Amino acid sequence: MTIADHIKHELKLPASVVLGYLGDLTDEDLMRRPAPNANHIAWQLGHLIDAEHQLNNMVCPDSMPALPEGFAEQHSKEAAASDEPSAFCTKDQYLKLMQEQRDGTLALLDRLSDEELLQPAPQGIQEFGATVGAVIAGQSAHWMMHAGQWVIVRRQLGKVALF
Repeated sequence: MTIADHIKHELKLPASVVLGYLGDLTDEDLMRRPAPNANHIAWQLGHLIDAEHQLNNMVCPDSMPALPEGFAEQHSKEAAASDEPSAFCTKDQYLKLMQEQRDGTLALLDRLSDEELLQPAPQGIQEFGATVGAVIAGQSAHWMMHAGQWVIVRRQLGKVALF
């Protein structure tokens, strides 16, 4: 099994958890904050999608599908405070963009050899992962960390407990 195969395997569980947690939520539900000053799910989804896009492009320039113009700014730290639904995407839009970026990640992994995945990551992101492969694999934990916050919203809404 290659390093890329291992990373692909690591990305499957978060994708399943994310889709499960989002499955019965509405666009309105995505705007709910699990606690005061916590980020709502809509912002977190945009942040995660943008992070996957940016991190992969940092380790392998121009490797990812384009995001809509202004998407990164729409999900910047400053935008996290907004409770205006029109400032964010719909659940369907997020799911589409999430899948496009994940398809880009998987296609990137198909192109990279073990030797390329073991190359050092750029200096500016080594705290996220020491190697190209570690940066890509680290996205699994990033998605799971945020998805764990969504359980609170699901409980607040009286949704069925999953997993």
